Amino acid sequence: MKVISVIFLSLLVAFSVSATGKSEEVSGPSGAVEGGLRVLEVADGSDQLNYTIYRGDYIVFNFAEDGSFDFTVPELEINEVVPKPEGETSYIKMKKSGDYSFTLGDRRGVFHILELESQNYHELSASEASDLIENVKPLVLDVRTKSEFDSGHISGANLLPVQVFAENIDRLAEYKDQDILLYCASGNRSTVAAKMLIDAGFSRVYNLRHGIGDWVRNALPVE
Repeated sequence: MKVISVIFLSLLVAFSVSATGKSEEVSGPSGAVEGGLRVLEVADGSDQLNYTIYRGDYIVFNFAEDGSFDFTVPELEINEVVPKPEGETSYIKMKKSGDYSFTLGDRRGVFHILELESQNYHELSASEASDLIENVKPLVLDVRTKSEFDSGHISGANLLPVQVFAENIDRLAEYKDQDILLYCASGNRSTVAAKMLIDAGFSRVYNLRHGIGDWVRNALPVE
């Protein structure tokens, strides 16, 4: 099994698609990516918040003051207390694109959650990904955890957990202009991985849009 380490890089300016399907130009992504998490700053005294992030981002809030706060995004069925208690998973994953109102304690705001759009990026169905593997022989990267990989993966896939950060993205340099197919469980983590590859100059990036779950539902083989 081949484990490839990569670096998360800064994300590009993109366009948002609202929950009603209306597109609007927005600014670049908010916060900074640290340790695989998008850290969103909450200034002391701020009562109106607006964040631009990407579908699939793992977000955490960095508060200027101490305390805990109720965080709700009704349309996404998110109802959490943040920061989360010690021992619980610290991040919240944003799984759907669109514009969503939220509350954070006494504060209110809007998330602009973007889909990745790039001429170097293509989303594939399970059958399309199978055809790509058969006919083009891309580098296939599984960005789930090792335990998920061990429980069943696409034949020939290389393990690249999205949580892994290393300082040797140049190890992938030979694939910059070759086909790379990414997948995870549902298509969110692989979207995050696709963003970092595109930002690093990779030109032929494919994402199994609904993950290995869709692959299995279509009765395609796993190891």
